[in-house]
Amino acid sequence: MKIPSERQDSRLMREMFKTIAPRYDFVSRAFSYGMDQRWKLLGVEKASLPADARVLDLACGTGDFSQLMVQQLPRAHVIGVDLTERMLQVARKRGLTETVCGDAASLPFADGSFDCVFIGYGLRNFPNLKAALQEIKRVTRPGGMMVSLDFFLPGNRVLRRLFLAYMYAQGAFWGTLLHGNPLVYTYIPNSIRHFVSVADFSTLLQHSGYVRVGERGFVFGGIGLHWAVRS
Repeated sequence: MKIPSERQDSRLMREMFKTIAPRYDFVSRAFSYGMDQRWKLLGVEKASLPADARVLDLACGTGDFSQLMVQQLPRAHVIGVDLTERMLQVARKRGLTETVCGDAASLPFADGSFDCVFIGYGLRNFPNLKAALQEIKRVTRPGGMMVSLDFFLPGNRVLRRLFLAYMYAQGAFWGTLLHGNPLVYTYIPNSIRHFVSVADFSTLLQHSGYVRVGERGFVFGGIGLHWAVRS
């Protein structure tokens, strides 16, 4: 099956997220069954960061992870990076003061710049996941953390079909209701089809030089939270 064109073309990716930016938070809640804030908060807790941590919120979107981090650690230095300037505009309005419009494959930071890198629903959008993980590892200090929350492909084939069918139905419904176009949000299930399972991503982290890899699967493996230590 063809890989979504947005994943192969950064221009198309920017245009898509520019369109959905004003509705992004609402759609994140809808597609995660209203539980994504709870899952992100668990990710912040798993990071166990010092009070003055330097944190990168990669593919930050509207800055959800950043907001939670600042609430938990007011002295933390948080930088948000996203490919789409429209997303960053929303994030700045919500209080994220330091933002960079950039690509996960080529981050404008020195080696070992951060105590932790958070990625919320961004992994599926990286054209080369392995290369992005190496770049994330590069900007994380030795002993630092990587925490991610994303949709995944359920390992069980029956659950996989049911989950994808439900996601397509969700996408068509919200795309029609919010934008008058049922295809706007079908990128989400399309991207899941070409992604990995929760367990497969844990294995990839281990092969990429991370240790003490932890995972929590939700919604029958359709959503996963990962945390890992950079070796």
